[in-house]
Parts: sequence; C-alpha cells; structure tokens
Amino acid sequence: METRLAHPGDAEAILEIYNAEVLGGVATFDLVPRTLAEQHRWLDEHTGIHPCVVAVDDDGTVAGFASISPYRPRPAYLTTVEDSVYVRPDTRGQGVGKLVLSEVLALAGAHGFHTVIARINSDGQGSIALHHACGFALVGTEREIGRKFNRWLDVVVMQRML
Repeated sequence: METRLAHPGDAEAILEIYNAEVLGGVATFDLVPRTLAEQHRWLDEHTGIHPCVVAVDDDGTVAGFASISPYRPRPAYLTTVEDSVYVRPDTRGQGVGKLVLSEVLALAGAHGFHTVIARINSDGQGSIALHHACGFALVGTEREIGRKFNRWLDVVVMQRML
C-alpha cells in the first residue's frame, strides 16, 4: 500500500467510498450522495495547501483517502484545518486510515498549519482510536447536533497541534 496525492482519475473511487457512508453510515452528515461532477469539484478544492491523499494497493485501487479543509472562513482561523478520513469497508483495520491520516498531517505541517481539528461521530470508535493513535486529544463532545437515520447524533471533537 502506498500513498500519493489524489488526482482527477481517483474521483470515481473516492465517490464510491464517500457515498457508501452517505447512504449507509454516520461518518458523514451528508444525506444526499454526491454526483461525479460534485466529486470532481471537491477534488479541485483539495489541491495545493488543502490536499487529498489516497492510499492505493499494488494494482492501483484506492483503498481510502484523507483530506484537509479550511476550518472556518474567518481570517483568524487560516492556520487551522479540519481533517476527513474515509476507508473502503473491505480494507478497514489494515492500517489504511493511519497511512492516509499520517500523510495528510505531514502535508498540513509542511504547509504551515498550526492545528488540525477532527469532528467525528461519537459512534465512530475506530476513527476516534485512529485519531488518538495519531496524536489527537479529545476536546469535547457536541451533543445531538446532527440527525440522520431517524436518530440524534453526537460529534466528538479532537485536536492535534502541529
């Protein structure tokens, strides 16, 4: 397994991984699957200082991805980013998440960011453990701030200083 920056040819694979969570999981609070055109626009936004990294296996199949995005639009937040990590279900538990998160954190540091925020559904114990293993600390829990699949969802906020 190796990591590299995502490119437009990865859009369909990233879309498949992401939309599986939209339709069947709570790792994202999106309720409507992305279109391929929307995924291409998202990839366009995740280049330069806000990259997307993919993990690919020996045959080039995308096993997972991680990205950083601006945290908030106000200028005082410019040195803070938020991460996202998604792994194909059949490759979970194999180190893919740690691989892409570690790489995107290294890029965030190289790009001069000061801190990374992770906002994780409280049911996502694997993601919480992954972030903890990558040096994130618990900041707090936002109670019942999302609603999906007819239930209220809490969000755990974690932070890592770079």
